[in-house]
Amino acid sequence: MKISILSVFPDLYTSFLSTSLVSRAQDKGLVTFDTTSFFSFVKPGERIDTPTFGHGAGMVIKPEVVERAIEEKTKQHGKAYKIFFSPHGKKLNQKRLQSIAKKVQEYGHCMLVPARYEGMDARVEEHYADEILSVGDFVLMGGDLPAMMFLEGFLRLIPGVVGKQESVERDSFYGSFVDHPEYGGLATWKDKKVPDVVRSGNHALLEQWRLDCAAKRTVFNHFDWLRSSGLKKEEKKIAQRHLPSHYVALMHEDVHIGDHGAVGTTSVTSLDIHDIARSSRTYGMKNYFIVTPLIDQQRIINTLLDFWNSDVGINYNQSRHEAVSRVNVVDTIDQVIEKITKKEGKKPLLVATSARAMGGVPLISYSDQERVWAENRPVLFIFGTGRGLTKEFLGRCDYLLRPLHGFSDFNHLSVRSAAAIILDRWMGINEKT
Repeated sequence: MKISILSVFPDLYTSFLSTSLVSRAQDKGLVTFDTTSFFSFVKPGERIDTPTFGHGAGMVIKPEVVERAIEEKTKQHGKAYKIFFSPHGKKLNQKRLQSIAKKVQEYGHCMLVPARYEGMDARVEEHYADEILSVGDFVLMGGDLPAMMFLEGFLRLIPGVVGKQESVERDSFYGSFVDHPEYGGLATWKDKKVPDVVRSGNHALLEQWRLDCAAKRTVFNHFDWLRSSGLKKEEKKIAQRHLPSHYVALMHEDVHIGDHGAVGTTSVTSLDIHDIARSSRTYGMKNYFIVTPLIDQQRIINTLLDFWNSDVGINYNQSRHEAVSRVNVVDTIDQVIEKITKKEGKKPLLVATSARAMGGVPLISYSDQERVWAENRPVLFIFGTGRGLTKEFLGRCDYLLRPLHGFSDFNHLSVRSAAAIILDRWMGINEKT
């Protein structure tokens, strides 16, 4: 396989290409590199860059220079799969690496075109780029380090570059889980011992331990990757064991009612009971608590629950029974906290949603699982009815989730819709192909 690299600073690659597995891959004849400077395609003393059109500072590499470079390397080594690097490109991940590796092997020639300055002329990218890659949501001084990062990941996927194919297949992000912990050398180091199972010689037990550790690491440190990776049924079960306990409470007290911000108690609706129960069951909530101090409202709820938990209700709709069986009616939120604390042995974190910021209550996004779960406590999602939870109640919470918004100016979701969306954003599987 031939890899051409066109760069403003080709000397950056000298030590990189002569080190470790990259060097060995060349020694084995698996890959050859052709690193060329853009300055090779201009006359001595001629600039390779030009000011960008329009207002603002910045330079781009002249499109005609890039054209000469790409066309020359294509003549020398044949048609190439051409990869550019830019913050606006597609995010580089293991799946994308695997996809690119297959395409490049079909071509037999890969061309890397890292930019400098303000990047590449957009017309050059449109005309030549088969792939534009980003290595993260940040900006570097140029595309050479991203190109090296790409090569480090890409070359591992070329047969023969890594000694054992098993090492590649066990890589983090190759499947749904990151890698398991590794140990070597001293059995005890700084009073830390290698786990007994690692030294036991029981291969079956060791494999199960490794899988379990990998799943736990992935849940707590790479949850977004996990839920987008296309989990197999067995992997899903393993990951589920490590998910922190989550609960839902629907507040019919401590809420605003009417148009003038009065505080009061709202009525329970059958739809809220059924729909939030089904959402709670779908996304793995341990219990769904309905909080109302009104005795007549509690009687209505319990009449409905009694039906779905009876033989008649179970036989009529087993799925509905399974969802509704996790519903509990309580007088106050303090009773909810008490029940969860007794069950889990730890007081739950209170997480609510609010359209306004509350001083002293941290605001989190739907990608902050790592931050919340690091506290090692159960999580209680609290939803308000009426016109929303009171300021005093929100002040009790540990975190506030950012409010839901679309691209329109309309923003009046029902509480059952909001609950379903929030639970999906927080705990849902979102496979990316």
